[in-house]
Amino acid sequence: MKKVRPTRVTDNDLFVVAQLAAAVSIGSFFCYLRHGDLLLYGDAVAHINIARRVFDSQTPGPLQLGTVWLPLPHILMMPFIVSRWMWQTGIGGAIPSMVAYLFSVIGVFLLVREIPPSRKIGETRGTPVDSIQRFSAWFAAGIFALNPNLIYLQTTAMTEPLYLALFIWTVVFFVRAIRACANGEPQRGNSSLVKCGLCLFGACLTRYDGWLLAAAIAALSIALAWVGNFSALRPGVIKLTLLAATAPGLWLAYNVAVYRNPLEFANGPYSARAIEEKTAVPGTPPHPGAHDLPVAFRYFFKSAQLNLAPGHWQIFWVCALLLGTATALLFQRRFWPLMLLWVPVPFYMLSIAYSGVPLFIPVWWPFSHYNVRYGLEMLPAFAVFTAVTVYGLLRFAATVRAKAIIGFGFVLLTVASYTRVWKAGPVSYQEAVVNSSTRIAIENKLASQFEQLPSNTRFLMYLGDHVGLFQQAGIPLSRVINEGNHRPWVLPSDPQGLWERALAHPADYADYVIAFDSDQVASKVNKAELVSIEILRVSGQPPATIYGTVKSNQAR
Repeated sequence: MKKVRPTRVTDNDLFVVAQLAAAVSIGSFFCYLRHGDLLLYGDAVAHINIARRVFDSQTPGPLQLGTVWLPLPHILMMPFIVSRWMWQTGIGGAIPSMVAYLFSVIGVFLLVREIPPSRKIGETRGTPVDSIQRFSAWFAAGIFALNPNLIYLQTTAMTEPLYLALFIWTVVFFVRAIRACANGEPQRGNSSLVKCGLCLFGACLTRYDGWLLAAAIAALSIALAWVGNFSALRPGVIKLTLLAATAPGLWLAYNVAVYRNPLEFANGPYSARAIEEKTAVPGTPPHPGAHDLPVAFRYFFKSAQLNLAPGHWQIFWVCALLLGTATALLFQRRFWPLMLLWVPVPFYMLSIAYSGVPLFIPVWWPFSHYNVRYGLEMLPAFAVFTAVTVYGLLRFAATVRAKAIIGFGFVLLTVASYTRVWKAGPVSYQEAVVNSSTRIAIENKLASQFEQLPSNTRFLMYLGDHVGLFQQAGIPLSRVINEGNHRPWVLPSDPQGLWERALAHPADYADYVIAFDSDQVASKVNKAELVSIEILRVSGQPPATIYGTVKSNQAR
């Protein structure tokens, strides 16, 4: 009997998916731009300005990429923020995220559509399996593309959209490799593994989530090629493993060369763990889930549910996710590579429990919004496994009418769920609003003070928390001496560095000094050369003191 192969995705399918995703992306972008929401996240502002200071700084160059945050998102933003207007508005930072969103939607569609159906379960007559699979792929893409929280996040400079694209395409190429080898096409399988490795390389330079993903896929690939029945894939597995290991290796080497510490991003003064230690209140737990993996799981998984639906609507998504996972494991065995979509769960469990990463959700103690957006890392799993659930139910349905009821019912539940999200307000958007109000207020006040000053005015300020004020005022960062001008490889101190010299004798280097209570400028600057001009106060932010430098006191 002649072997029947699944129909390949038509160009028309991909074209329509891409067109609709682009329409959603561009339409939402203009909506949020109009309301001034592109720069609500403080991290988005920081990402844009890390990229900007690589070429706009007193000491420009690749060392301005710093540590803690991985470099690829900043590198991709750089061409778009050369324009001062695109830098100020945040548009330059949104472009890579929007492109990543488009590729993510296509990737989710292909992930479901390209896995061949199993014929071990009795097939029904009247409806070709191909049409069921096609509907499931469209449904998965719709769940992903229309998620209100992702729609907002892809208009910002946050790193999650880019990582999701690389994560999804890593799994797409891995699935293609397994499928090609099973079909007797090892050359195509090895080619797909190299592409998978390139995606892993990018993911590992985007978010640390990618490091665990790379380890998981490399280990799985080695097991399949040397222990399983996929020995023909060994050349591709070797290349994939090398690519997966190269990106973390480069970042560790960078940290050794610049900071003399390969784990500077994990235990240095700007790491999540160090920040938590500084802000910890004695006698109270640092955050929910600290040193407690079960609680860490509960908080992360709840954040994922909150990014999909409010209240009792979350039950629909959890049931669909679990049923789809069980279907892939027990019945549709060819879907097993999709289990890689669960990798974010152990990563965030470990990060919350042992790496000082807090995650606060509004429905549980401490009833706040902080890193709730991390739950979006599970969106590919929810989208794909819900579609797998639909796929399995449609395969079992005996009549066309039953199939129509199942398909329509799931679409209706999804639309109703997302409608409730829009009505209640996307939780990741709420997180941005809640955490930005006081920061934006004080930055607006400071920017209004400085934007009318002469173009040769020079400033001294610690930019860690409020770099956005210069972005708002359109003041080039090359006119601001800041902590990024410190030479971290000069240990234990660098009295000849620009940052240290400016703190010691600010009148020699700056016209104005801005100090926030307890920051490095407030605690280390030589106030004998300063005169206080104004103190700005905004509730929820430390007071900001504007100093003028006294030129007569300059050191000779």
